[in-house]
Amino acid sequence: MPKGNAPTMSSSATSNRLVLGFDFGTKRIGVAVGQEMLGTARPIATLTFLENAHRFAAIQKLIEEWHPELFVVGLPMNVDGSEHEMSARCRRFANQLYGRFRIPVALVDERFSSIVAEEELAGRGMSWQERKAVVDAEAARLILESFFQGSQHEIYPPHQ
Repeated sequence: MPKGNAPTMSSSATSNRLVLGFDFGTKRIGVAVGQEMLGTARPIATLTFLENAHRFAAIQKLIEEWHPELFVVGLPMNVDGSEHEMSARCRRFANQLYGRFRIPVALVDERFSSIVAEEELAGRGMSWQERKAVVDAEAARLILESFFQGSQHEIYPPHQ
């Protein structure tokens, strides 16, 4: 996965691509879907499988259902902009997505996405049990909307 001065892909050439967004975690992966031209996204799933084989089988089903042209994966960063301890795992996940499905992957800074998602859900009056079930998918929605709004991002593979 590229680091540092990694190639970026401009969102100014907005297309009508369907995009799947991921909030990667070791216990759960939130998934959202969005239309690039509209710049909107919605949460669609929280994957709770711990084994990679089950996770990727569930992702394969989502791909068959939605036919995305791009994946967006949230990249955890520290407040100061340095990489978080989970950054390497997210890069590996992005690399695995591309390796398995040959769909380009954008990595987007996801600082505070889970916190904002939690606050939004609490603001809707949801209990903590209800929030826990959907917070990762909501965070994936926020990550995807951040990408649509032109957030700086890396693209894999770099030649895209």
